[in-house]
Amino acid sequence: MFSVTDELKDNYSGVFQNRIGFGRKAAIISIDFIDFYTQPGAPFFGQGVVDATIASVPLYAAARRAGLPVIYTKVVYDAAGTEGGMFVKKIPALRAFTADNPLAEFDARVTPEPQDVVLVKHHSSAFFGTPLSTMLRVMECDTVILTGCSTSGCVRATAVDAVSHGFRVIVPAECVGDRHQAPHDSALFDMNAKYGDVLPVAEVMAYVEKQAEAVAA
Repeated sequence: MFSVTDELKDNYSGVFQNRIGFGRKAAIISIDFIDFYTQPGAPFFGQGVVDATIASVPLYAAARRAGLPVIYTKVVYDAAGTEGGMFVKKIPALRAFTADNPLAEFDARVTPEPQDVVLVKHHSSAFFGTPLSTMLRVMECDTVILTGCSTSGCVRATAVDAVSHGFRVIVPAECVGDRHQAPHDSALFDMNAKYGDVLPVAEVMAYVEKQAEAVAA
């Protein structure tokens, strides 16, 4: 799933990496699967993000069959980038994320369905400056399944905020991606150690499909 050295595993053993598990009801969070990250030649392109996008397609379909919320996020800024504050000052290339830029659209493989929710965010975390926490509580969701990009950026930031807001965090490893393997692996290890459970997508699919079977029964 992801690799770490035996020395690092031993260092964390007995202190971190406790498994928290699924709660009563989960929501799928699709973080920034937009063309800026998935189209070759785009400034933020990463093959790992493309792979994660493809891996997420069946998970989203299963979640919809189960009646679980699928909540999308995308980043859109005003032309001057002022909505992004210091984040855009740190990464000036983000100023291209404007509503009139075609690369700001969702990847066609994971376009939201009519029943899905779409949130616009201006910072890394899907919780910061958005109504996500309130929405999840109204939907009676106590668990978030995080997919999207990038693993070391917006996914990790969302995981930190999710657990801070009192939600269980599940990360299907194959459904998150980054521009490089090293920060991807590091972020997966960190999230699994401190903020949630990083699981094979097959295990997450089994949970979601069980929910779908209960709905169909």
